[in-house]
Amino acid sequence: MPANVRIGRGAFETIHDEIARLAPRTIILVSDKGLEKAGVVERVLGELARHSVPVKTYTEISGEPEFSTLRDTIRFVSEHKGDLVIGIGGGSALDVAKASAALADKDEATVSRILAGNEAPKSRSIRCILVPTTSGTGSEVTMNAIFGDPANNVKRGIVSPCYLPDVAIIDPVLTVSCPPLVSAASGVDAFTHAIESYVSTKATPLTRMYAEKAMRLFAKNIAKAVFNGSDLEGRENMSWVSFLAGVSLANAGVGAVHAMAYPLGGRYHVPHGIANALLLPYVFEVTGKTCVDEMVDIAGFLHLGDFRDKPLQAPDAVTAYLHSLLKHLNLPSTLKELQVREDDLDVMAEEASRIDRLLVNTPYRLDKDAILRIYRKAYEGQ
Repeated sequence: MPANVRIGRGAFETIHDEIARLAPRTIILVSDKGLEKAGVVERVLGELARHSVPVKTYTEISGEPEFSTLRDTIRFVSEHKGDLVIGIGGGSALDVAKASAALADKDEATVSRILAGNEAPKSRSIRCILVPTTSGTGSEVTMNAIFGDPANNVKRGIVSPCYLPDVAIIDPVLTVSCPPLVSAASGVDAFTHAIESYVSTKATPLTRMYAEKAMRLFAKNIAKAVFNGSDLEGRENMSWVSFLAGVSLANAGVGAVHAMAYPLGGRYHVPHGIANALLLPYVFEVTGKTCVDEMVDIAGFLHLGDFRDKPLQAPDAVTAYLHSLLKHLNLPSTLKELQVREDDLDVMAEEASRIDRLLVNTPYRLDKDAILRIYRKAYEGQ
């Protein structure tokens, strides 16, 4: 977790104290085209003008970022000699911001080795502040960043403590303008972090405490955030869902849902939250069989009933809830809806089966054949 976290309504105002404390010479503001068009970037620039520090803006981010976007941002930060990177936006902008802050002080050969996954940065001289405008990715509190690798039709993660920001500022007021589809997808993304980290083979009593609270809050607040976006209580609680689930995943990890989502993002550019949401019930129909005790807990967190005397029924209750969630939130429920080609399922299963760093966290040994069966079920639907 970052050393400094500011969370709650009005938390964005604390950015002034943080800038004064960090005393940068040049600020690089990293955001995306959507927030620029919505006027959010202009508002932030107005706030930053109070500090009489030069600010250079990079907003060449749209959709799911690729490693080429990260390289462009690294060059931008380096050329302008930025010593504080402020990232504001959804997970894409935040991943680009924190990774560029960690890598802009490295030489080209080192950056290439890091982006290839051959090593990880061990230090960072450029400061970083992250400000999310969605509630879901948890990027502001995690040490990983995800980018598209079009040469191999996959998405890959890079991981290092250096990708943790110096400061995370989580203000639910900034999420009010988030549209329903993005609110739904990012919200279920956060829930996926919570449920996968709760059953992870690396879970601890501490990480499960965070994940449990996230799941309880999610069940009560996701509909408010999606269908009544101006409900500040719902938005604030979903900000807590994202934060708590992010802390849990940062320490316990996520599993097969994420591993299977990466080929969807890499080949079809499916937004990460939508890919996770769609795959979640299909994966847990299989993996829930080996973590029945945890499924009993989760059913309780979601108010599905008390299954302590009938534990074998808990996995079915949880997966039924996950399927109904897709329908309730107007999210796609089959790979067909995403225009995925059935002929690609085999190669997608092969790609997902190689993501060992995630699959090892799943309490069910999934080989390529098992993953392919899940993809086929998700292709056709229930």
